[in-house]
Amino acid sequence: MLRRQAQRESAARTYARSLPIVPVRARGLTIEGADGRRYLDCLSGAGTLALGHNHPVVLEAIRGVLDSGAPLHVLDLATPVKDAFTTELFANLPAELAADARIQFCGPAGTDAVEAALTLVRTATGRSGLLAFTGAYHGMTTGALAASGGATDVRVTRLPYPQDHRCPFGVGGAEGAELSARWTRSLLDDPKSGVPEPAGMILEPVQGEGGVHPAPDAWLRRMREITAERGIPLIADEVQTGVGRTGAFWGVDHAGVVPDVMVLSKAIGGSLPLAVIVYRAELDQWAPGAHAGTFRGNQLAMAAGTATLAYVRENGLAERARTLGAHMLAALRGLMPTHPCVVDVRGRGLMLGVELADPDTGEAAPALAGAVRQACLDRGLIVELGGRHSSVVRLLPPLTLTDEQAAAVLDRLADAISAATRR
Repeated sequence: MLRRQAQRESAARTYARSLPIVPVRARGLTIEGADGRRYLDCLSGAGTLALGHNHPVVLEAIRGVLDSGAPLHVLDLATPVKDAFTTELFANLPAELAADARIQFCGPAGTDAVEAALTLVRTATGRSGLLAFTGAYHGMTTGALAASGGATDVRVTRLPYPQDHRCPFGVGGAEGAELSARWTRSLLDDPKSGVPEPAGMILEPVQGEGGVHPAPDAWLRRMREITAERGIPLIADEVQTGVGRTGAFWGVDHAGVVPDVMVLSKAIGGSLPLAVIVYRAELDQWAPGAHAGTFRGNQLAMAAGTATLAYVRENGLAERARTLGAHMLAALRGLMPTHPCVVDVRGRGLMLGVELADPDTGEAAPALAGAVRQACLDRGLIVELGGRHSSVVRLLPPLTLTDEQAAAVLDRLADAISAATRR
C-alpha cells in the first residue's frame, strides 16, 4: 500500500514521507496501523483533533445528521445544523466581538478563510497593503502564502515577531518584545518608511509552524493598541490556536485582546473540514459573492464542530490544557541540563515545542530533529517538526490527554532524544 502511494501520489505529499504508517483504526490519542502497531498521536491532524480520534460525542453528532435525512450539501443556505453551530460558536467568542459579529462560511481549509479575511479588510478599508510577521504561516493559497514567512516578491510589510532564543534584536524577553512593538509603531508613523497605509495586520497568537513561539501578552496588547489607534483591522489567525489548544478558548484570550477579525478552522469542524471568519459588523461591506465556495455548507462538519465546541466548553478542556501543558512544559525543560542539544522548550497549553541545536555551535540541527522524529516513531510516538530550519519537535496532543498518557509521551520523547544523540 505504501509502495502504491509513493507511485501514485504527488511529490508534494508531506506527512506520508516522515510517517510511513497505514492507519486503520483510531480512538482518542491512539492510532493502530495495518501492521498491528499502536502509536500515540501527538500530531492530532496538525491540531485539528481537539478531542482526539473518533470521540463518541463527535460520532454521535455525525450519525444524528446522517440518520435524520438532512441534506449534506446546501451551499450557504440556512439549516438547523448551521444555526446550532453558529449559536454555539458565538457563545464561545470573546464577548465584545460576539455582541456585534458577522460570520462568513468559507471553503473547507484554513487558508481559504485567510483569503476571505484579507478580501474583507481590503474591501472595508479600500487599502491593499498588509502587515504580517516573520515566521508566520497562514496557508498555501496565493494570498495566504504572501503573508507567510517564506514568501518572496510580495507587497507585504514584514514585522519582527518576538521570540527569546533567536530574538532578532539579540535581547529576548520583555525587552525584545518592546523593541518589536517600537519597530512596528515607527514603521507605520515614518512617512519615509516605504510602508503604505495597510488594510490590516494578521498575526498568530502562537506561531505554530514557525517554531511554537507564543506571543507575549503585553506585546499582543501593544499590537491591538497600535492598530486601533490607526484604524487598521487586526486579524487573529486562530486556525491552530483556537478551541482550547493554548489553555484558553482562543489564543488572544490570554492577553484580553479582542481582534476585528478571527480566522477559524481545524478544531472547529470536530475533525471534518470547516473554516469560517468572524468579524466586526462594521467591516461587513463586501457584495454578495465577494467570497464564496462550493463546500462552505458542510453539514457533517458543522454538527461535529458544534459537539466539539460544546464538549470543550462544558468540560473545561481549555483549563485542563493550561494545567497539563504547564506540567509537560516543566518536564521537557527538565531535559535541558542533561541533553545539551535541547536549547529551548516553549509553548502554551498543549501546543509545545522542543528546539534542537548543535551543542557546540548553537546552530539549528534539522538532521538531529529528523532522527528524533524517527526515534519517536520507532517507540510508537507520532510527532512532527517545525521552526525556521525544521529543528523544533512539536507536540499537539488532543485536549483529552490523560496524566498517564502525558507521562508516556514524555518518557518516549526523552528516550528518543537520548537515542538520537547517541547515534
